[in-house]
Amino acid sequence: MDRSDRVLAAFSPSRAYGLQGIAPLTPVAQTANPLLAALLERGAAGDAARIAQVGDERYVLANFVYRPAPGAEFRIGAFAPMREFSAPILAARNQVILASLAFLALLVPLAVVGSRRVGAALQTLAADSERITKLDFSGKVAPPDSILYEVDALGRAHAVMKDTLAARTKALSYTEQKLASLVENGLLLSKERDRDKLLRHILFSGRELCNCDAGTMYLKTDHGTLRFALRTNEIGLPRMEIPLADPDTGKPNESFASIYVALHGETVFIDDVYRETRFDMAGTKQFAEESGYKTVSMLTVPMSPRKGEVTGVLQFVNALDPDTGQIIPFSKEIAGFVEALASQSAVALENFNLLDAQKALMDSMIRLIAGAIDTKSPYTGGHCERVPELAVMLAQEAAKVDSGPLAGFRFETEEEWREFQIGVWLHDCGKVTTPEYVVDKATKLETIYNRIHEVRTRFEVLLRDAEIERLNAVATGTDPAAAAEGFAARKAQLIDDFAFIAECNIGGEFMAPEKVERVRKIAGETWLRHFDDRLGLSHEELKRYEGTPAADRPVREPLLADQPHHILPRGVDKALDPKYGFQVKVPQHLYNFGEVYNLSIGRGTLTEEERFKINEHIIQTIVMLEAMPFPKDLRRVPEYAGTHHETLIGSGYPRKLTKEQLSVPARITAIADIFEALTASDRPYKKAKTLSESVKILSFFKKDRHIDPDLFDLFLRSGVYRRYAEKFLKPEQIDEVDIAKYVA
Repeated sequence: MDRSDRVLAAFSPSRAYGLQGIAPLTPVAQTANPLLAALLERGAAGDAARIAQVGDERYVLANFVYRPAPGAEFRIGAFAPMREFSAPILAARNQVILASLAFLALLVPLAVVGSRRVGAALQTLAADSERITKLDFSGKVAPPDSILYEVDALGRAHAVMKDTLAARTKALSYTEQKLASLVENGLLLSKERDRDKLLRHILFSGRELCNCDAGTMYLKTDHGTLRFALRTNEIGLPRMEIPLADPDTGKPNESFASIYVALHGETVFIDDVYRETRFDMAGTKQFAEESGYKTVSMLTVPMSPRKGEVTGVLQFVNALDPDTGQIIPFSKEIAGFVEALASQSAVALENFNLLDAQKALMDSMIRLIAGAIDTKSPYTGGHCERVPELAVMLAQEAAKVDSGPLAGFRFETEEEWREFQIGVWLHDCGKVTTPEYVVDKATKLETIYNRIHEVRTRFEVLLRDAEIERLNAVATGTDPAAAAEGFAARKAQLIDDFAFIAECNIGGEFMAPEKVERVRKIAGETWLRHFDDRLGLSHEELKRYEGTPAADRPVREPLLADQPHHILPRGVDKALDPKYGFQVKVPQHLYNFGEVYNLSIGRGTLTEEERFKINEHIIQTIVMLEAMPFPKDLRRVPEYAGTHHETLIGSGYPRKLTKEQLSVPARITAIADIFEALTASDRPYKKAKTLSESVKILSFFKKDRHIDPDLFDLFLRSGVYRRYAEKFLKPEQIDEVDIAKYVA
């Protein structure tokens, strides 16, 4: 029975006790069997054997509790009716009494002597029976020399019964021990996460189970060989691999026991290596001569996670007699236990390999996504690769801090480090939704191409119109010199205006109001369009012209315009669902490609809509990652990936979190992301900054409490900034940094 009092197995040669119909795992209380119920009752004697009245009969009851491992408990119970022990004794006693009464008058002296001899024999048998009730089989009781046949028969039966019970009890204890060992091994195998420790545990557990001298583990390779994986002794492992098939003929290489077992999945016993004829033992014998270690008996078992498939082989040598320590052949009985262990181990190893492969696949997929994001834009290439490197470097330093605000930060396990790394690798995964022409927008009029070329063409048209006006004026009698002077002035104006517009298109840190006003003034110029501006457009683009009637041509249009078709409406975006808690200002339109609108951008090259679209990558990152069914050990990946644009004062995005809501890993990621962007030399909108310039700008983030000041100080004091620079920055970017100016 298990610790829940469920019957695991029951046996009795007699059907009278009702044990044959009990199904495994049936609770004792449901069997309605009074004998099993009596076994569960424990008095002051605890598990010791006792005699109890069950129904109309008295029984000897015994319990034994075995705990093979913490949390595991088995109970073995046995019972037998007292009549099995006492009935023959009572019958013999009655015969003696009757005989004594019959011949009392004539044979008193003989009766006295005989009764004493019989009584002594019965006392001896009774005393031994009492020991048996306590499962004590020690001592040998000689069959009583009695003048009564019944007493002699009882003595012989008692001896046979005792030997049988002793043998069965010993066998049961042996089996119980092996089963308990298998259960314990199964529990340990399921918990082990280190592959080397797992292999070692499998092999050494097998050696202990076999009670042998040594063992070797072979594992199948993907290229059709069997390689030595582990040995229990100190003798070095051969580096060679044994091919499963002959490389010349392709036939199975069955000359070795280990290969035969790997190919056929059958257990092989070898009682004496030096008399073996089925397999080639030359290598084993040569090894004995070279190392001095002689192999005699051998047991080779397949590691098979399922029928018909072998992933490895366990080979044990030199079984030892538990009493004498002498080398003996491996018993057939032990093979079943070893095969069970090998099967358990094969499943555990396969599960480990599957988990390992899944981790490797997931890590590769994550790096693939990050690489694809970097490759998507030639200007941000390497960002998703460099940020994790820098974040891990800073996290490693933070984990060493044992005082101050960072003292409590630790990644205790390898899984926690992996969780953090994956989170940082995926911190920009939402950029897959950001169009390249927004990420790479280097000028204000750029969409998929730089529209300054269209604007220049309009200026060219105006210049040609001016030339035509000059020629027409001369043809109608105007003074050629005056016409040429007017044309030259118009040409100079157009050239100057276009140069100004082209300069505005470049973008910068600040667009003065007077420059914006001049853009609007130049936009007021008109030019004459003769061709249909709706020809050659896609179906989707034509939709933006709906509601705007086509004008009769030729039509006079502004030199620069904000047209209705320049506006792309914002559709329904499930990423902005309130359930995510995003606190962001969403522009009315998805995009606004208006020419005056874009040329009037105050800082940089991005419109409000485009800046939101770029910032929206973090929203998409959170939505994508929170929708993924991450396992328990990766549950914080969305947090680590989705908070690197937050600040300590709640001014960041997309959720406006504060310091108390940001974990140390999230703050580390923010510093890594900003510093990589500052030092990157592959951005289209800025020159690569030097190391000292980048640190100085990062210190402003610290001053404004956009980043964690303690982590910033650690970033400098630990030299992480320098190690990162030496690995990723161009030599001309690396200069001296006086960290004393920034570290408190």
